[in-house]
Amino acid sequence: MDEWITSVMDRLGVFGVGALIALETVLPPIPSEVILPLAGFQAHAGKLNPLAVWAAATVGALVGALALYALGAWLGYRRLHRLAHRRWFIIASPSDVERGRELFDRHGSWVVAAARCVPVLRSLVSLPAGMVRMPVLKFSALTLLGAGMWNAAFITAGWHLSERWEVVQRYGRPITIGVVVLLALALGWTVRRRIKQSTPAT
Repeated sequence: MDEWITSVMDRLGVFGVGALIALETVLPPIPSEVILPLAGFQAHAGKLNPLAVWAAATVGALVGALALYALGAWLGYRRLHRLAHRRWFIIASPSDVERGRELFDRHGSWVVAAARCVPVLRSLVSLPAGMVRMPVLKFSALTLLGAGMWNAAFITAGWHLSERWEVVQRYGRPITIGVVVLLALALGWTVRRRIKQSTPAT
């Protein structure tokens, strides 16, 4: 993965950074914890302009987020609510969907911005934002704010660590794994509860 990311940056420069971050937003297994510190290191080495790297990464994050927002808008709250009434739809119940919408209506702004700094969630949060049709300009501004801070932190870390930029990945990977495990546990608990609710009492 590291070699592939390096080859993309070597070939495409700052545009490669933006493309990689857009792809990472849609496909979380591609780690920004590798892309951004490496970009910071290459900027420190004089291969890339640091401000251009940050701008490309932030725009790339917005492009990926808007793609997922569009997917959420296509799915829509009503369609998801109808699916939740089906017995085979074990991911969420109608009440879960309703509570999720209420929560997002109340706290959606800070959730969208803060989630940009959390692995995996920074991808997932775009879907409910699209489902509830958060205004696109508001969603874009919040995404740029959160992604801009995240990108700046990791690019700066790569800049200062220079050839030891992999240190960021070493410490960031356990956090990513921890978030994935917690999400998997939460999903498992939700599915188990939904199955119990859907199973007729004997």
